Amino acid sequence: MSDSATVTELESGVRVVTEVVPSVRSVALGLWVRTGSRDETTEQAGVSHFLEHLLFKGTKDHSAIEISEIFDGLGASVNAATSKESTHLYARFLDTHTERAFELLTQMLLGPTYPDIDSEREVVLEEIAMYEDEPQDKVHDVLDGAIFEGHPLGRRVLGSAEVISSIPVPDIDAYHKSHYTGGNVVVAAAGNLEHERLVELAERLVAPPAGQTATATGGPPQPNGASFAFQSKETEQYHITLGGPGINRSDERRFALGILDAVFGGSTSSRLFREVREKRGLAYAIGSYTQQYVDGGLVALYVGTREDNVEEACAVIGAELGRLHTDGISDDELTRAKEHVKGRMVLSSESTAARMNRLGRALLFDMPILTLDEMIARVDAVTRDDVFELAQELYAPESLSAAAIAPSEDRFRAALAPVNEQLCAVS
Repeated sequence: MSDSATVTELESGVRVVTEVVPSVRSVALGLWVRTGSRDETTEQAGVSHFLEHLLFKGTKDHSAIEISEIFDGLGASVNAATSKESTHLYARFLDTHTERAFELLTQMLLGPTYPDIDSEREVVLEEIAMYEDEPQDKVHDVLDGAIFEGHPLGRRVLGSAEVISSIPVPDIDAYHKSHYTGGNVVVAAAGNLEHERLVELAERLVAPPAGQTATATGGPPQPNGASFAFQSKETEQYHITLGGPGINRSDERRFALGILDAVFGGSTSSRLFREVREKRGLAYAIGSYTQQYVDGGLVALYVGTREDNVEEACAVIGAELGRLHTDGISDDELTRAKEHVKGRMVLSSESTAARMNRLGRALLFDMPILTLDEMIARVDAVTRDDVFELAQELYAPESLSAAAIAPSEDRFRAALAPVNEQLCAVS
């Protein structure tokens, strides 16, 4: 199986990256745009995600129904996603349908005509309402707001219902024209393909307005210290998150962070999973995670637990945070976490969609495109000292913010004492 990427930059500024996987009969194709929720003003909150929806609603040649019928007729799987820093439209299809799928995807990305916009407003408003009813998801955005207070990274991708219900088509179109520009677009593909053919198609079909590659909106986030955020809701569980500033996506320590996360809460043999769920039965969902952005990042953990278990769960988490920060990890944990991280890398490399995602994201953010062997070597090179230093920097309990969605703020505050007593009083 091939593991080398080929990159070509067109005169328009559009970049094309491909990886040939000759053992498959399919192609995974993604059109990536370097714009997301952090690029919006408060008055535009949610327009990136709303625009992603509208890409499917029609072009000058095809209605929304025709678009779905064409992709179904190609046996293709098509979708899109918006994050804080990117939007991408992607499809998987038989290699014999590459040109037709490419043509339709580019029409959708660059030539939306915004028909039926009011019905799609209602769809997105329903999505926001659904999200409001899912505290186990919403609490992560509450934490983001606490960590990145006052910064665009603290905004949620879905935006606000007020903006979605009222933003006019000319404003949406202006956002599209100013952000979906040549320097912001990457064409990424993996599968049974020819790079030169993809470049030829891109030169003919991908013609966005001229424009420079975007820079991160809002500048680098400035840590404000530990913050507290709470939203009252009558729930069966207390949905609790703790987190703090992390590292950016280009930081070479990201490989050490992957190992640290696997040991702490990112795997089923992790400390949090073992101590909170397996030993004590205090939660069904417990774990840690990380996010990396162009100029910042975060480390975080989540637990959902019943009211009677809140104090004990937070006490166990506080103890594990303290142990991680002061003692680091063991040799056995390092070895097991390395194999876990490498295994996930290798398994994902057997998916053309995962390969396309890795290529598109790397090129979009001017990251080096590493081969699988190079990534494995980076993981193997991580030492216990590397992980210890990172744990000391990122998991100091006094640097972590706390957020929760639950019935009682007082009970949540009191339970935080074993984590960081200052959080019991901070507003």
